[in-house]
Amino acid sequence: MKVLDNGVDEHSRIAAAQQDPALFAELYERNFDRVYAYVARRVPTRQDAEDVTSEVFHEALRSLSQFEWRGLPFAAWLLGIAGKRLANRWRKNGHAPRFAGEEPDEIGMESSIEETALLSQLVDELQPDQRLVIQRRFLEQKTLREIAQELGRSEGAIKQLQFRALQNLREKMGKRYV
Repeated sequence: MKVLDNGVDEHSRIAAAQQDPALFAELYERNFDRVYAYVARRVPTRQDAEDVTSEVFHEALRSLSQFEWRGLPFAAWLLGIAGKRLANRWRKNGHAPRFAGEEPDEIGMESSIEETALLSQLVDELQPDQRLVIQRRFLEQKTLREIAQELGRSEGAIKQLQFRALQNLREKMGKRYV
């Protein structure tokens, strides 16, 4: 269980905020920079980043009572909300946004952004153990050894989960583009 700097674990902090929404402010403060950075890399303007980040935290506060602790960092849940918000925004616009100063030959960036949003949604659809390994490995950038120790499994088992998860993601991505 992740223990935060004042000795309170993240799970307890979330449970307290679920009982008293005024305590959500602390979760907001602890996670704002990470969510904003994630969003800002995926939208063309600062205003868009601020708008989407605001939407993420409004939705998180509104949905906090439905949050279920699954051992993942709270930030992973917030980034999942952000990914869905971005994907909905792009879908509504019919495509990913063009960035200011983007040259016509850089249009390939649009498909990359759309693929990233789609990938975020597909990761959410993975089996829980596969999703956990992918999030730990690629979002948190942990080593296979660290994940294995954390989950009480062998490195080989973690490699196998990662392999299956990536294989599932490739298949799902392929089906979306056929």
